[in-house]
Amino acid sequence: MKRIFSLAACAAALSLGVSNAYAQSGGVDKAVGGYSFEEAAKEAPATKDFHSADGHLTFAIVTHTAGNGFFDPVYVGATVAGNLIGAKVLLLGSESPTDDPAREIEILNQIVQDPTIDGLIMTTPQVGAYNDIVKAAEAKGIPIATTNSFDGTILNRSGIGHTGQDASAAAIAGEALVKCLADKGIEKGSIVLPSSTAMGNIEVNNRVTSAFNAIVKGLKDAGKLDAFKVDAGPENTGIDTNPNDPVNGIVTLFESRGDVVGAFAGNNVFTPALAKAVAQTGMTGKICAYGFDLGPAQQDAMKSGDLTGALGQQPFLQGFWPVMQLYLEIDRGIAAANLDTRAQLVTKETVEDVGKRFEN
Repeated sequence: MKRIFSLAACAAALSLGVSNAYAQSGGVDKAVGGYSFEEAAKEAPATKDFHSADGHLTFAIVTHTAGNGFFDPVYVGATVAGNLIGAKVLLLGSESPTDDPAREIEILNQIVQDPTIDGLIMTTPQVGAYNDIVKAAEAKGIPIATTNSFDGTILNRSGIGHTGQDASAAAIAGEALVKCLADKGIEKGSIVLPSSTAMGNIEVNNRVTSAFNAIVKGLKDAGKLDAFKVDAGPENTGIDTNPNDPVNGIVTLFESRGDVVGAFAGNNVFTPALAKAVAQTGMTGKICAYGFDLGPAQQDAMKSGDLTGALGQQPFLQGFWPVMQLYLEIDRGIAAANLDTRAQLVTKETVEDVGKRFEN
């Protein structure tokens, strides 16, 4: 027994020694240039006095619709980032529950004149409408980041970091819709994509086009395209539907076609309306209905089955990263960088996981 114990003790000691050796292996305590990482990780002494010179950083984030809940997790993400770096973040946006770029621009014109602002974050749904804001901010030395909606024509685009979901992510919903049709054994019918270009949001237009292309490709690959009529309007940006009365518009669309088996809506205006139209026409569970965003209305619709699935933009990141981006530009001189937040497909089976930490 003594011999066995002795061998066990030796083995344990050897194991401990090896473990400690491995724990120390590969450690790096300073940079090749000679400086310490601990010292290099500290904030620059002048950072807190950037621009406003008031001893702390203040960022403003302005959105085009704060009234429907979509941007709530964006504001949460911005607040989390601000807390991490010790910055004040002003949460601003149009009070409207629908897209309101005009009101957003009004707020932006006011906030860019505020002498306490050290950085500006804004959504840009109306292409070509923000250049004066950029000019005013740059003239004052205020760095800008854009989030959510993307304006590829904005002044100094390559020098302004953007955080958002590329519209091509809508293809995920298109692919899911085709799979849904196959799972339900649906062999023919109309697939409609209602929307409105009058809202002026090019991102939504591009989403509809991406979903349309994915549906067409999926059906074609399955050898079933000829059995379905996929309609996204003459420009493939959506069948024109009144955004001020979207539910009745979609109901009328369903009734006029008479054989709708699938539908896709590209934003927070038409997705809840699509779910209500499905319920009103008694098509719950009978068609494949997909939409965008993961607000309360979308979550309730997926739980009831009125909506088959919806795509989230992971909007927490759309608030968190722009704040960190501006901070890195100010403190580290890091150039503007883009972040694609991709898409999160949520269905009835996974909707209970949404929003547990305010992330969607």
